Amino acid sequence: MAKEIEGYLKLQIRGGAANPSPPVGPALGSKGLNIMEFCKQFNARTQEKQGQLLPVLVTIFKDKSFDFVIKTPPAAVLLLEHSKLKKGSAEPNRAKVGSVTWDQIKEIAELKMQDLNAFKIDSAMKMVAGTARSMGLRVKGTAPWAN
Repeated sequence: MAKEIEGYLKLQIRGGAANPSPPVGPALGSKGLNIMEFCKQFNARTQEKQGQLLPVLVTIFKDKSFDFVIKTPPAAVLLLEHSKLKKGSAEPNRAKVGSVTWDQIKEIAELKMQDLNAFKIDSAMKMVAGTARSMGLRVKGTAPWAN
């Protein structure tokens, strides 16, 4: 018989760096979960993604046990890594701060495909390109589907 779900909790934690201090400790502690057990499991499962910001969806069960799913890093974080910038533009419609190529956008879209609401790679690329534009990044070249 399946366990009864009490609720969900969404967190963003750096890979391999979960510890009981805020924001992880208070968020899990308020739900009555074993904080150290979560930290051990999360750090073990994210050793190869050391330092990357990872969204986590924690499923909380009635018996205070939990399960969690680690998602891919946010598109904005991946775009900043590829463009080698610290942050996006304060005025993305006026001031462009950097650029990415369609090849980089395709790479990010392929990585994020499982978490995006898209069936085709072209649709995923359009979503990532939209995120890039809203951050003040130019997309260099012509779109692959425009040829």
